[in-house]
Amino acid sequence: MRIRLFLLISILFLSLAAADVAAQPLQKVTLSYSSSGMPSVDWLIAKERQFFREEGLDPLLVQMSANTAVAAGAAGELDGLGSIGSAIRAIQRGVPLRVVSVSLRRPIFWLVTRPEYRAVKDLKGKVLGTATINGSQHMAARKMISLGGLDPDKDITTIAGGDEARHLQALVSNAIQVAAISPPWVFLGRDRYKMNVIDTAIDKYASIQNGLAVNVKMLQEKPELIKEMLRAKSKAARFIDQHERETAETLAKIWNSDLPIAVESYRATRNAFTSTGIPTDEEVKEYLALDAQILKLSEPVAASRVFDFGLQREVNRELGIK
Repeated sequence: MRIRLFLLISILFLSLAAADVAAQPLQKVTLSYSSSGMPSVDWLIAKERQFFREEGLDPLLVQMSANTAVAAGAAGELDGLGSIGSAIRAIQRGVPLRVVSVSLRRPIFWLVTRPEYRAVKDLKGKVLGTATINGSQHMAARKMISLGGLDPDKDITTIAGGDEARHLQALVSNAIQVAAISPPWVFLGRDRYKMNVIDTAIDKYASIQNGLAVNVKMLQEKPELIKEMLRAKSKAARFIDQHERETAETLAKIWNSDLPIAVESYRATRNAFTSTGIPTDEEVKEYLALDAQILKLSEPVAASRVFDFGLQREVNRELGIK
């Protein structure tokens, strides 16, 4: 009887404790992202699968251009930036941000053209659409166009604005003739609108793309809040890696697409993602060297000025991620 009474009291205590935790208000956090496609998949899944809520967070995911996000992040108006390519370039110009996690280690963009163009050489004098000049998407397009034999700065006119879904619409309307687009939009363009997929950048170079960047002041003053965001993100990344079907079903719902498109998007990009939120030293070195060329720096910036993976390493230990 004493043992039974002890167990009942223990169960009651644990239930009350759990109820007290559940009653605690969720902390609101605001995070930016620039692409509604695969580049932002970990944040989208973290929200849909309630991983933020498990960490006591109520996320507001705001889609905005990378340059706008950098300005808002520098001003302390965002808790985190999901698109980190432009943030890295801003850091090299002195903007007080740090990258604390990296989702993508390869560029997941495909060069997509209207049906009447079948090769890069056919694009001379045509219009390229991109989100941000010298952003990750633009860099991928420039690389593929260069490899195809054209000078992207002289032979192509580039216009900036909108996300990849809008770029697909612009291709359909012939407002632009070429764009570097990530899944699912690349496959939707191919299947629904008969666009040509000429090349992919995924095998061309290392690309530190998407993850989490934060204001330096926040990194110093609110490390626990950053860890909560990183735990939600890391749980999502692990779920994505281990559950293809469930991830694809969730993405098909978010994108309002057919399930086969979501499955193909998942499979085509899976190996481009980091498993730990931390790229290799070689990938970081290659990316910063490429950035130095674009920004016309005399030498690449030190990685320690751009990245701080200390909190991500702590989260990995806590979650058993290796």
